[in-house]
Amino acid sequence: MKYSAPVIDMKESENLAEKIVKACEEWGCFKPVNHGVAIELMTQMKAVTLSLMDLPMEVKQKTPTLSQAKATPHQTSLALSSRILVCTTWAPPVPSTSFALRSTEVLSKYAFALYDLGHFVMEGLGMDGDLFEDWPCQLKINKYNYSPQSVGLTGAVLHTDPGFLTILQDDEMVNGLEAIHKITGDLVPLHPIAGSLVVNAGDTANAWSNGRFCNVKHRVQCYEPTVRTSIALFVLGPIDGKVEAPPQLMDSDHPRRYVPLDFEEYRKLRTSTKSPTGEALELFLA
Repeated sequence: MKYSAPVIDMKESENLAEKIVKACEEWGCFKPVNHGVAIELMTQMKAVTLSLMDLPMEVKQKTPTLSQAKATPHQTSLALSSRILVCTTWAPPVPSTSFALRSTEVLSKYAFALYDLGHFVMEGLGMDGDLFEDWPCQLKINKYNYSPQSVGLTGAVLHTDPGFLTILQDDEMVNGLEAIHKITGDLVPLHPIAGSLVVNAGDTANAWSNGRFCNVKHRVQCYEPTVRTSIALFVLGPIDGKVEAPPQLMDSDHPRRYVPLDFEEYRKLRTSTKSPTGEALELFLA
């Protein structure tokens, strides 16, 4: 049987929340279409991504909102050319760079558009909208520069995302993203669909949902010798307070799975225990 991650039309209001919840339960990911992020803006953002990656390192280092992210060994491999953390904020990411005005405007518009989509998805999952507005987000861009020798190698090794939600603009021309099917354990290619995005549930979503949402395991594989890009908005976790399942997600058949956890504490434990696929969550079992 051939499996494929759900494709959800965000303009279909009927049972939309139920479809999002089901996708997060069964897959931990889905592909939204008609998601409200303009195709033109997505195209512009990809162009900006490539131009930022091509900047000299000294320029990147002098720009406060641009930093070369240091990926740990379990997150990447030699096949991954470069990664940039555009910004980390406690609100919608609004980059303020010294680059050309057009690039700055594209970054800002794109970040706000993805943030708005994330807000919509979180509400569909039953999250409090006002609470989510105080959560930190990160916008990261990646460039994979594959050579013929890279074919068959892994660009980003199998992992889960530590935060609540990731909204990814994958490369619409180059395959590579794969996810593990929750039931079969098979690696399933998430082939790009023109104009779509990919939404992943992370470890924090698994904890908040009392284990209901799948923190999807995924990786990036090199299929062909070419340049591949990806752009991701990570919705992380609360600054103050703990991540814990709401009462309505617990009953006699579904007792509390995790004790309340602090997101930053969890993220540090995930790194120190070398838990790329969320094994550190077991340290918080109730």
